[in-house]
Amino acid sequence: MNAESDRRQDAAAGDGTKDGGAAEPALGSRAPHFIKRSRPLHVSWQVGVFIVGLAVVVAGIIMLPLPGPGWLVIFGGMAIWATEFVWAQLVLRWTKRKVTEAAQRALDPRVRRRNIILTVTGLVIAGALVGIYLWKFGMVMPWKVGG
Repeated sequence: MNAESDRRQDAAAGDGTKDGGAAEPALGSRAPHFIKRSRPLHVSWQVGVFIVGLAVVVAGIIMLPLPGPGWLVIFGGMAIWATEFVWAQLVLRWTKRKVTEAAQRALDPRVRRRNIILTVTGLVIAGALVGIYLWKFGMVMPWKVGG
């Protein structure tokens, strides 16, 4: 994406408001103006941002099965990409909207009551299973229980 297409997108986006909601930042590159003026410099900038974002996303993917905040790092890499690429900005906006909707649903009293009931039921079942195990085998680790 070059500086000219960024200006067209900024003009098409207007003030970023829709339906009287909060203003969303315009889509497009957030590179400094002197970088956007030169096409080769802007492309180099985008390649650099892509490589840094890719490294962060790959690190997040590696952290998914390993200890570490994998999803948080992946979203951090997406945020790095979103400084330069419209597709990443759209993905992050969609993700933010879905997370906000889920948070609003979680605050619904009926949903909270259901979640509390399910959690208590699960804890009671787990406690009963642990109690049965302790009653039958005592404080012996499962891999040391003799047949």
